[in-house]
Amino acid sequence: MAGLGAGAWDLGERVGPHAVAGHTPRAASHRPLTSAAAQPGNSVHEADTVHTVTLDSGVVVPSADWVVAENQRPGTLAWVMSATSRIYGYADRVSALRGDQVTLFVDPPPVPYHVELYRMGYYAGLGGRLVWRSATVAGGPSQPPFTVAPGTNMVECQWQPTMRVGIDAAWPPGAYLFKLTNADGSSAGYIPLCVRDDDSTAAFAIMHSVTTWQAYNAYGGRSLYVGPGTVRIGETGSVNRSRVVSFDRPYDQRGWGAPDFTGNEFPLIFLAESLGLDVTYFTDVDLHQTPERLARHRCLFSLGHDEYWSSAMRDGAAQALTQGVNLAFLGANAVYRHIRMEPSPLGLDRHQVCYKTDLAKEDPLWGIDPAEVTSNWPDGPVPRPEQQLVGSQYVDVDAKADMVVVDPGAWIFRGTGLAAGQHLSSVVEGEYDCYEPALGPPSNVSILAHSPVANRGHGRVSDMTYYSVAGGGGVLATGSAMFVAKLSNAPRIDSNIVFPAVPGVTPVLWRMMENVFSVFGAGPASSTEPSVATWHQFD
Repeated sequence: MAGLGAGAWDLGERVGPHAVAGHTPRAASHRPLTSAAAQPGNSVHEADTVHTVTLDSGVVVPSADWVVAENQRPGTLAWVMSATSRIYGYADRVSALRGDQVTLFVDPPPVPYHVELYRMGYYAGLGGRLVWRSATVAGGPSQPPFTVAPGTNMVECQWQPTMRVGIDAAWPPGAYLFKLTNADGSSAGYIPLCVRDDDSTAAFAIMHSVTTWQAYNAYGGRSLYVGPGTVRIGETGSVNRSRVVSFDRPYDQRGWGAPDFTGNEFPLIFLAESLGLDVTYFTDVDLHQTPERLARHRCLFSLGHDEYWSSAMRDGAAQALTQGVNLAFLGANAVYRHIRMEPSPLGLDRHQVCYKTDLAKEDPLWGIDPAEVTSNWPDGPVPRPEQQLVGSQYVDVDAKADMVVVDPGAWIFRGTGLAAGQHLSSVVEGEYDCYEPALGPPSNVSILAHSPVANRGHGRVSDMTYYSVAGGGGVLATGSAMFVAKLSNAPRIDSNIVFPAVPGVTPVLWRMMENVFSVFGAGPASSTEPSVATWHQFD
């Protein structure tokens, strides 16, 4: 490609902890006290001290010195998009270890551009820290057009590599965004990346739902929902939609290339790192590849929209639950679509197979391996309703409703002052779930909030549920796809990037999350908060 010189594979500069323009960090009122080991500028490694701290609310949570220290480094708002046109690109992996090489594939603009890499967190409310910047890359010519695979309608790119970026040993685990930008910022785009630590034993594991991002990715005119033409089949979309989607292509225009991240994931990351929690990060593809690693943690956070799960992901989470790992589903519609992962030209598990129920008989495994046919999880040929793991079942989309508290004495509501019947305005939006007794286990489900969704029809409700497994962990499900988005409270970041805080609602949700961090961060919730079935009251 144009602009690639002899040394271009490793072009760029690492940015030191004091080289980023930003603001002096100011501790938020709910942050833990900083220990001597966590002063800015010290070496940051996940092996640093982990201990419990008491928040201003009186809640005790596990904190990691390296997270506190990292978020005291100077942050910046330069990660925020102000562009008017898009630069498209993708990486050869969704996550990387420190020491790995990540290859970027960019369709260049006609003018010179460069790449910046930001770690996302709290950073005194600025949300990001610049860790690396490339040298300038020449613009043009354009990359080859995408291809569409016959039969599966899979869109894929065979682009030439643009640059290779070494993941520095000093970059801590976390959510990262590559920002592709020209000199004046008028053209830009993101490429998301998770930096993980496979040796982590952090209390909390935050999982990026990249398989759901990819399912909705309509780059090239096709996704698992849409395709050319207007003929539609059921709720699943166009008859010409993809049956397989590839990670070997950019994300479409949504979120400037970071779909669902800023709205459905970043608010929880911002909150967790503002508290200095003992946290680590991986993607659902990583859970698929090494589900046994989940047992090293006390809690898995599934974020706002986490719809697409493989058998390995689901079975791994279920096994970890029996071993004492708590599961927090902070959205709705989770574990609803069954997928398989297959290799692409760039590596393992970069083709995502999902025929859904209406096209299940097209799946090559139909009649051969019924348990791996990619129909929706609740449907045949081997039905496994997601309620068996999540504790609630997907109902519908386009909810617009208040969350209505029905069990104010439940552990999640401690310290909130909420009363039975009290409404939290507009917390139930988008996809929503409820407990369906007819689907069977679990039978010890507590209904914490029971919210009528009148705009979707009489009798429709969203449930916040909790259940525990004897000798194992607990499972919380918020029942609303917008729950994470409603945690957003970042006034220094433009409201076109993150939602503004909701007076009287967001502080309550933050207090609820402090309770989740405390209970689920202490160990198996079945030993401290065993569930009691209350669903009969609402049947």
